[in-house]
Amino acid sequence: MTKPFSQSCENNKHAILSVLTGEFIQPQRVLEIGTGSAQHAVYFAAKLPHLTWQTSDLICNHAGIHSWLDCVSLVNLQRPLCLDLNQPWPIEKVAGIFTANTLHIVSWPLVKRFFQGVGEHLSSAGKLCIYGPFNYQGQFTSQSNADFDVWLKNIDAERGIRNIEAINKLANEQGLTLIHDHAMPANNRLLVFVKS
Repeated sequence: MTKPFSQSCENNKHAILSVLTGEFIQPQRVLEIGTGSAQHAVYFAAKLPHLTWQTSDLICNHAGIHSWLDCVSLVNLQRPLCLDLNQPWPIEKVAGIFTANTLHIVSWPLVKRFFQGVGEHLSSAGKLCIYGPFNYQGQFTSQSNADFDVWLKNIDAERGIRNIEAINKLANEQGLTLIHDHAMPANNRLLVFVKS
């Protein structure tokens, strides 16, 4: 099959890597939630060989992920788990969790389920890294984000750019503390939480 391709993944992978390099320092297993096209997974696993990069997504996206993984020989890049936020996660504890451009795509109830899963499966002192757009004090950070939010809601009313305060509240309820909020290109952020 033709490998899926995301231009935004190509555009942002270098900036994201610059942050992950400083956050995921120790050898550890990192679970990527919503691997999507797998471009991030392939790039990060190659650049961060001390990490075991565990891909995961809904089963409908696995064929595309496999098509990318079949083209590389990376011993630290693992085949996708079937991870549905509506279901129990098929994994035990992990030291790191990464997700990109997911929280504005899934519904708010699934955002809550996401954080419940993180609370259950992220090890003590483990880190959660979330990439994507966020609002602050209920305000969009740019006109392009406001336009993007309209576009998202036209596809599905349950989608939308989330408020950082609401995200932080869900994180705190799971013993997660926001330690870094990195500004990223194209009006995105990379949030880093640590588990107590």
